[in-house]
Order: sequence, then C-alpha cells, then structure tokens
Amino acid sequence: MTEFIYHAPFPIGRDQTRYRRLEGSEQYVSTDTFAGTEMLKVAPEALCLLARTALHDVSFFLRPEHNRQVAAILDDPEASDNDRAVALAMLRNAEIAAKGVLPICQDTGTAIVMAKKGQQVWTGCDDAEQLTAGIFSAYTKENLRYSQNSALSMYEEINTKNNLPAQIDIYAVPGAAYRFLFLAKGGGSA
Repeated sequence: MTEFIYHAPFPIGRDQTRYRRLEGSEQYVSTDTFAGTEMLKVAPEALCLLARTALHDVSFFLRPEHNRQVAAILDDPEASDNDRAVALAMLRNAEIAAKGVLPICQDTGTAIVMAKKGQQVWTGCDDAEQLTAGIFSAYTKENLRYSQNSALSMYEEINTKNNLPAQIDIYAVPGAAYRFLFLAKGGGSA
C-alpha cells in the first residue's frame, strides 16, 4: 500500500521581494491570546487599505529589480536593435506610469487576489468584502479603465463601471501570517 505524503502545490523559492509598511497600518494590527495561542488580529480596515494600495501600485509601478533587468538589455552585446528599442519603450512607459496618472497598461484588467490566511489570523469580518471595497476604491478613484461586464441576460451584458467583481481566493494555511498576491490581469477575461 502506498504511503500518503503531502506535497504543497506550486512551491516557490525564497521570497527576496523588498516590502514596505503602509503608513499608519500599525493601528490595524495587534496580537491577543486565545486558548493559549497567540493570535494575529487584523482590523477590517487593513484589508481595504491593503487592496486599494496594492491595486494602485500594481497599476502604476514596476519593481526596481524588474526595471534594472529591462535596462540591462540596453547594454547587452547580444541584444538586437529591436530588443533595445523595446526595452527603452518599456522603461519610458514605466517612467510615465510612475507619475501616478497614466497606468502601465491601458487594460487595467480583472482584479485578482490570492491570499493564504493563517489559522491564527482573526479579522472578525468578511475578508472578501473588505478586499472588494479596497479594489472598488482603487478603480473608482484612480485613472483605471473599467473592463468588467456583468450579464443582464443570456445575450446581453453591461459594463459594471467599477471593475467589479474581483476574483478573490483565500486559502486556509497553518500559522499566524496573512500573505497576499494582487494582480490586475489584462488582455481579456480572467
């Protein structure tokens, strides 16, 4: 008989991303003890703030390491003239988008949130609702294109004018961390 061995799907390497603390966010996070176990308490407002900030940032900014890799193409002796022209266009686009007016891509896409919520994390709210409120705020207050349609009937649809609904998937995992991946998936439907 075969022995059961669990393997986490899609294991990822060490995360070397440089994160920043959102200004004022410390007021939304605390710890408490329940049944002898330390719990991480996250206020609903934190989820809304995080989603709004994440969708703004993913729409207007690229990571510095990404931009450095693109810039390296300009000095790569194996790069073609076309490679360098595309890299330069991408860097110019990133510079324009970083001003926070015009997003990196005009199709600001379907908002997708994938989260892993530790079982020692307590929010006391409907997490998806709070994340959706933050996404709504980002799309309605920033210069982001509404691209979501909602069915009216089998053959008719209408633009939601706020880019909702978002796709939000929250997985329960062991521990006291709440990890998020935010995407603005353009190029058609999710």
